[in-house]
Amino acid sequence: MTTAKTTPVIFNNTVLRDGHQSLAATRMTTAQMLPALEDLDALGFGALETWGGATIDSGLRFLDEFPFERLDTIKKGTPNTPHMMLLRGQNIVQYANFPDDVVTAFVATAARHGMDIFRIFDALNDMRNIATAVKATKAAGKHAQGTICYTSSPVHNVEAFVGLGKEIEDLGCDSICVKDMAGLIPPRVCYEIVRGLKKNCGLPVIVHTHETAGLGAPTYYAAIEAGADEVDTSIAPFANGTGQPDTVRMLALLEDHPRAPEYDRERLNRLREYFKGVYAELSNFTSTRNEVVDTEALAYQVPGGMLSNFRNQLKEQKMEDRFEEVFREIPVVREALGWIPLVTPTSQIVGVQAMLNVKFGRWKNFSPAATDIALGYYGRTPAPVDPEVRKLASKASGKEPVDCRPADLLEPRMETLANELKAAGLPDDEEHCVIHAMFPQELKKHYDKKKKPPAAADTPPKPTPAPPPAATSAASPAPAGAPKGKARAFNLVVSGKSYAVEVEELD
Repeated sequence: MTTAKTTPVIFNNTVLRDGHQSLAATRMTTAQMLPALEDLDALGFGALETWGGATIDSGLRFLDEFPFERLDTIKKGTPNTPHMMLLRGQNIVQYANFPDDVVTAFVATAARHGMDIFRIFDALNDMRNIATAVKATKAAGKHAQGTICYTSSPVHNVEAFVGLGKEIEDLGCDSICVKDMAGLIPPRVCYEIVRGLKKNCGLPVIVHTHETAGLGAPTYYAAIEAGADEVDTSIAPFANGTGQPDTVRMLALLEDHPRAPEYDRERLNRLREYFKGVYAELSNFTSTRNEVVDTEALAYQVPGGMLSNFRNQLKEQKMEDRFEEVFREIPVVREALGWIPLVTPTSQIVGVQAMLNVKFGRWKNFSPAATDIALGYYGRTPAPVDPEVRKLASKASGKEPVDCRPADLLEPRMETLANELKAAGLPDDEEHCVIHAMFPQELKKHYDKKKKPPAAADTPPKPTPAPPPAATSAASPAPAGAPKGKARAFNLVVSGKSYAVEVEELD
């Protein structure tokens, strides 16, 4: 008799999204994916993660691939397995909030192109910021997976995470994902969270983590023992390290376990051999430091990518001797800003503000994004923002605090986006409107290339490092998908002086 304790756990596979985003700067092309699709589809994974995160930005920006065309191609090659994407709630796959009509149009359009499961999260765990995407997903007849971003702080505990799970259930979601973006969740803590969710919420529970600090596989084992319905794995060499645990490794770990699933080892080995070749082709974007266990991430409780990139950033600021001081400042900033989780974009925002606090004195200079968090323009923080910091942020920015859902302050944009595309002589359907909303310059460049003579336009892009993006102010985060270890650049203007800073996207 099959029971909850003996039902095989389901593996989702991330090699086509998070696997290469975490280990190869999101540079795997659609052409490099095609030979693997038949085997991936035949394995019977619960889902294939094929879209979202940085893949839409990076594909358009660096690979010259129109995002919906990639989705169509992969869907055609894997028709038997549900497709899953990572969606940043009201941010969609960008950093700023978008109006409800743009979020709704994006979800509806992705669903038409074959997306089945929308894994929807908010960086602050403010479930108001995922409500529109959840509603749109359900309206499209697709699976809405509400997501809890795991973090560690005095206000985050098992009871609080279970409470977030109940909020997700109340929104009408179909499942709950516990998303550990930095690979920091200890196995026993994960066990208690999963057990609490299973006991108090009537939804399937999925666990997603990274192997950054070496906790990934044992955390999955604990989650499975607690009753998790699904976990995310990848395929080496796009696995382990800053990626998800390898599928074959997890199968070995579960050998003789009553919930061990069965996946074709021959196909998995064939895929591993194939992806070894792809990994070699992407060597300009891989790094050995992303492949090893990094326990330093545990000491600072920040995503592993922040550690290496901040070393480079501090060196450029001639602050390399203040590394420990800057990282000790990170929890100070987190506490003042309401103990926000560290996930895109908040990880970058907190890191930059910690550096500014050390360089100029605590709260003497605010980054625009940290100001917006303090004033509520990103949403409701897990704990109240320090009143004095909020007062300073308001004075520095000239803006008043808000307590409403941030998207309520935004006007509809779909009609305006269509008119802008018409004026530019570009297609104005929903596919192009939603991409134009998030990546207008990249979309224009994509079509400018199409206007070149056929010999030039038909030359496939080579996987070589892209030139650094144009300098922007810190109010707009730099583009996603930059090479790991070669962080995205900002010019941060403070009190009339320009400072070079770098940050890296982690999710």
